[in-house]
Amino acid sequence: MMFTAHYQSPLGEILLAADEVGLTGLWFDRAKYYAAGLAPQSTERETPPLTEAKRWLDVYFSGKMPDFMPPLHPIGSDFRQEVWALLLQIPYGQTTTYGTLAARLAAKHGTARLSAQAVGGAVGHNPISLIIPCHRVVGASGSLIGYAGGVERKIQLLKLEGTDCIKLFVPKKCELRVEQAQSKGEQKM
Repeated sequence: MMFTAHYQSPLGEILLAADEVGLTGLWFDRAKYYAAGLAPQSTERETPPLTEAKRWLDVYFSGKMPDFMPPLHPIGSDFRQEVWALLLQIPYGQTTTYGTLAARLAAKHGTARLSAQAVGGAVGHNPISLIIPCHRVVGASGSLIGYAGGVERKIQLLKLEGTDCIKLFVPKKCELRVEQAQSKGEQKM
């Protein structure tokens, strides 16, 4: 059985999903893969994993690093699971690159190399955005790309964590998309 709840964050509404094991999804409203994998027969009801996730979000959006983790149960391939496990190791307020994650995974498997694009695909399909911190992954040059919740939200999340953003930038192509979305009222910060 799948259960859902809604959470109103400073960056927009969040849909949470959980099964009996733990949290299976966290999506910002209008995110690229909004509710991907959510069973159509889900029921809106408060459950212990959803309550813990909301408590985690309350602490996080107060500007503090939560000192606990709600039970997580992301659903995905073995490869995606490995990438998501690496995301959980990125410290609060810090960033890493897709290439660094690919190199760590290649070393773990004893291979010379692994595609940063393949890692990017797994990062982009992270079903538990924010708690599994995919917003902390940036391009090799410091470009703020690849966040399904939107580049503007990624920037706000990094700022909330006190991340040193001095070397980070929004690529021109993304700046145009952010400006267009804001002019249409699609993202309100």
